[in-house]
Amino acid sequence: MRLAVTGATGFVGSHLVDVALAGGHEVTALTRREQPPRERVAWIPGDLHDRAALERLVSEAEAVIHVAGVITGHTAAAFEMGNVEGTLAMLAAATAGGIRRFVQVSSLAAREPKLSLYGASKCRSEELVYGSGLDWAIVRPPAVYGPGDKETLELFRMAKLGVMLMPPKGRVSVIHADDLARLLLALAAPDAPDGVLIEPDDGKPGGWTHREFAKALGAAVGTKPAILSSPGIILRVAARADQLFRREKAKLTVDRAAYFSHHNWVVEPKRAPPPALWHPRIETTQGLKATADWYREQGWL
Repeated sequence: MRLAVTGATGFVGSHLVDVALAGGHEVTALTRREQPPRERVAWIPGDLHDRAALERLVSEAEAVIHVAGVITGHTAAAFEMGNVEGTLAMLAAATAGGIRRFVQVSSLAAREPKLSLYGASKCRSEELVYGSGLDWAIVRPPAVYGPGDKETLELFRMAKLGVMLMPPKGRVSVIHADDLARLLLALAAPDAPDGVLIEPDDGKPGGWTHREFAKALGAAVGTKPAILSSPGIILRVAARADQLFRREKAKLTVDRAAYFSHHNWVVEPKRAPPPALWHPRIETTQGLKATADWYREQGWL
């Protein structure tokens, strides 16, 4: 297939491009910065608010995979522009370009729109896709990890130091970026089911308790860290401190602290992908170890 991809220079998007190329597909990708040439990748300069760039992006494409979005923001307007208006612009471009197949990357946060500005914006973006009239599929990934990820990197670093500050007691599902990429490609195929809302994971029933996942991270870096469960209020205080010192570069915003404090981010089994379409291949303890090794090779850990 020829695929139109947004967010291709980000963590999930870069894995998607790699997996797509390995599968023999061609990619047209939106980028805000100049990228080095790559075989079977056509880079389109622009962003989600550049109509001309989006027209070029979808030209000759057979399907759109919309990965781009705002994860860390400080205002409702930032999430609205990146996640809601950006999705609307891509839906309009796909419709105008005659593309029927539209795969949207959302988030489990959309299940709890009152918890965070991020979740609320993802919920609204899903509603736009529902009403688009296209042959759509929405994927709500849980926590995504893998080489190149700077979000879970902080957890790996804590594990290496031997003390892990985790959210309040709860459970979480996870998925490797390569497994997520394979699912997105499967859903972009012309014969894939449409009108589906999917919540994929690594196949671990009931997900991971925060303590289990912290121990797995420790094993990946070769430590047995002390694991401290933080009340939600502590996370919010830490978020304010992070914003005070790192400002726009802060990873733990107040909005993210509210999201992290929720006790249940486990996927719904009834929303699992059809087994004939996709199943996870990467076992999480092995995936975490390989990710830690990659971080070390890059000098990040």
